[in-house]
Amino acid sequence: MRIALHTRVRADRIAEYEAAHREVPAELTAAIRAAGAKRWSIWRSGTELFHLIECEDYARLLAELEALPVNVAWQARMDELLDVAHDYSSDGAAAGLPEVWRLPEG
Repeated sequence: MRIALHTRVRADRIAEYEAAHREVPAELTAAIRAAGAKRWSIWRSGTELFHLIECEDYARLLAELEALPVNVAWQARMDELLDVAHDYSSDGAAAGLPEVWRLPEG
C-alpha cells in the first residue's frame, strides 16, 4: 500500500530538519523496515512536507513504531522542529492524504 502524508516544518528550523534527516539512526531505519515499510520519501516545498510511504500495512507500521524507544526519541527531536507532526497514534492510520489520480500502468 502507498500512504501520502502532510506535515510542516517550522520556518526557522528547516536547516536543522534537513540535517537531522541526513543522520537518521540506523536503528530507526531498521525498525521502520522491520515494521513493514519498503520505501519512505519526504519532499519539502517551503515549510510544507509531503511523505510517501510504501508499506505492507500502515496501521501495523504505526503500531509497531509508536512506543519503540528509538522512534520515541526521534519523534521528540522532530517535535522541536515541526509545526505539524506525524501522528503515530491509532488515529494517525486514517490521516493519509486521499489519492486523486495515478498514471495507469502499462
